[in-house]
Amino acid sequence: MAEKRPYGGSPDPSGQQIVAAKKQRTEQGGQLVTKDGVRRTSTLLAPTMQLRGHEGEVYSTEFSPDGQNIASSAFDKHVLLWHITGNCENYALIKGHQNAVLEVHWLPSGEQLVSCSADRTVRGWDALTGEQIKKYKEHTAVVNSCFPLRRGSPLLASGSDDCTCKIWDFRTKRSVSTLREKFQVTAVTFSEAGNQVYTGSIDNSIKVWDLRKEGLLATHKGHTDSVTGISLSPDGSHLLSNAMDNTLRVWDMRPYAPSANRCVKMLVGHIHNFEKQLLRCCWSADGRQVAAGSADRMVNIWEVSSGPGRLQYKLPGHAGSVNDCAFHPSQPIIASASSDKTLYLGELMQ
Repeated sequence: MAEKRPYGGSPDPSGQQIVAAKKQRTEQGGQLVTKDGVRRTSTLLAPTMQLRGHEGEVYSTEFSPDGQNIASSAFDKHVLLWHITGNCENYALIKGHQNAVLEVHWLPSGEQLVSCSADRTVRGWDALTGEQIKKYKEHTAVVNSCFPLRRGSPLLASGSDDCTCKIWDFRTKRSVSTLREKFQVTAVTFSEAGNQVYTGSIDNSIKVWDLRKEGLLATHKGHTDSVTGISLSPDGSHLLSNAMDNTLRVWDMRPYAPSANRCVKMLVGHIHNFEKQLLRCCWSADGRQVAAGSADRMVNIWEVSSGPGRLQYKLPGHAGSVNDCAFHPSQPIIASASSDKTLYLGELMQ
């Protein structure tokens, strides 16, 4: 179920205003414009859409590679798939996990999904049928994070409270590599080339692992509390990290960058609180903006393409912690997942 409402506003009970606006919409100068002068920048039915369907806190969300759909996962053990056109209908409910689903991602083809859960498993799903196609259960504790390789081999990384990061190949039944840490792994992602894995941990650091040698290459320090989310920039040159020290940091991961000072930007404005949620972070498709989850119920967006980085938006509307955000791959749309059991799709001004 999706409600059409502005951030912080009230829904239109009859939907008549939205229908009328849709009929009045015309193409003008490359932008969508309504008759009353409201300038539109996306193909969303309304400037903000609220998606309801989960029965628990929503922890993760991501747009499909083609931007036509969005996936979300929650405490209710389910993964939901939604269209982003029209009324943003929920078209699939994926069941199988036995505990909270902490992260969900699309594989590059857009035909499969991968998720990880507090039930200690990592699972693969057919995005068209909703059927489970893989179940990996080598982890011995909560699996906090998972992420697929962007291109090339169908590899997947996962990080767990069992202090390991495991690498999986969708063509095999067991993990192909295990990276052992001293502390719980809270966030994982691959390098652009796929020969390295980055992990975030409760020891406040970012680690770089060489998959060929299964060894630790570097440890980047700067955060003063647990890292809760990491995200690689679209060009693969920089890594974004969110941590419980209430900072968002940008790290230069290029091989020739000065090893002594990889942190090139520190962004503030969002907060973590006593809930100690794994608040995630993300980049826009053009690499000009970043967004992060925040316990202040706001969607926080920074411009990072030049200068030290500035906070552009603090978008209200959620009634609970914002746990994850995702930018649309081609339109100025931000998605947010919240502990209030809902998602928002919000249109950004250009």
